[in-house]
Amino acid sequence: MQLTADHLNRATLDRQSLLQRRPNGVVDAVRAAVAVQAQSPASPYIGLWNRISGFDPADLDHAFTAFDLVRGNPIRMTLHAVAAADYRPFREATEPSLYAAKLGTRITEAGITATEAARHAADLLPFTTEPRTARDCEALLAERLGPDTAKAAWPGIRQYAPLLRVPLGGPWRFNEKVAYLAPPDRPALGDRDAADHALADLVLRYLAGFGPASIPDVAQFAMVQRGRVKQAVAALGERLRQHQGPQGETLYDLPDAAIPDPQTPAPPRLMAMWDNVFLAYHDRSRTIPADLRAAVIRNNGDVLPMILVDGRAAGVWRTTPAGIEATALRPLTDDDWTGLAAEAEALAALLADRDPDAYSRYHHWWPRLPAGRTVLLAPRLRFRPPPRPRTGRSPP
Repeated sequence: MQLTADHLNRATLDRQSLLQRRPNGVVDAVRAAVAVQAQSPASPYIGLWNRISGFDPADLDHAFTAFDLVRGNPIRMTLHAVAAADYRPFREATEPSLYAAKLGTRITEAGITATEAARHAADLLPFTTEPRTARDCEALLAERLGPDTAKAAWPGIRQYAPLLRVPLGGPWRFNEKVAYLAPPDRPALGDRDAADHALADLVLRYLAGFGPASIPDVAQFAMVQRGRVKQAVAALGERLRQHQGPQGETLYDLPDAAIPDPQTPAPPRLMAMWDNVFLAYHDRSRTIPADLRAAVIRNNGDVLPMILVDGRAAGVWRTTPAGIEATALRPLTDDDWTGLAAEAEALAALLADRDPDAYSRYHHWWPRLPAGRTVLLAPRLRFRPPPRPRTGRSPP
């Protein structure tokens, strides 16, 4: 089937529950999205608010404290929230890339080999069967490596070791303090067969949430070598369907996956920072117009909170002392602004219960944006303290 850019855009929005919010529980919603970006603690909340009808942030609080959802780096070498059952296979799929990237030059400069560093990372797992701070972990390494070597090696080891982040409180259940915990179902490390088997499963999950997509797209999402993805796709064989993309490229999908009519209306959204709807592809023009990409994705990797209009990025939003404002970097209609204002009213209510100044640390980018039209969408709501957390089970 020959697919247009609009076919691909609407398919992504549909599978990411952005054509219409769905009445999912938070764990099911995260699984449907495959993984929800969690580099900022606020982002999973705003990301799921965009995807779940009647979203209650207390449900996400409970899922984190009960470890039904976990926060770690199972894909793309950065923090994501995933279903607890998905952490091991996702992390196994990306293990070779993490090994190469995190136990490379920095580790050898610290005075140990990658093999030694991997062994020390594995040794952290029995130590972290209860929550441990970074200082605790570094102290354990110092006993074995000496303080100077441990200090130099710890950044690479902590990014390679399959460790979960422990929710320690704050409006979004996580804050600037960090404690680590070993997952109860520990990923295999250094096992290429396990990694390749897990990658084939991740390809299927990725296509369910983001397809149709190309081999470079899958590689970008997982941050793995394209050759490994090619091998996984070949192994899947007839379990995948092929399409032709707008430029004649080969796209893969699940055989029974729906592709909506490209004229399907796409409602406006105020998206979380780093939302995967913008980052899950090598070809990001699916959701970000090429002329806006440099404005909304900064050179250091910061991906600003964007407004989504007719399925594509149209500008950015932020909180201010006056309320939520949006800056459009392309022309919008009156109906577009009306829809954004309605979304902003609902988002303002969510933020007022948690943190009215979400993402304020990134406001230094706004003076560097190109000229656009800025509109105050929703007045500032007075801060209301968050509800007391529900009691969850003990960490696994």
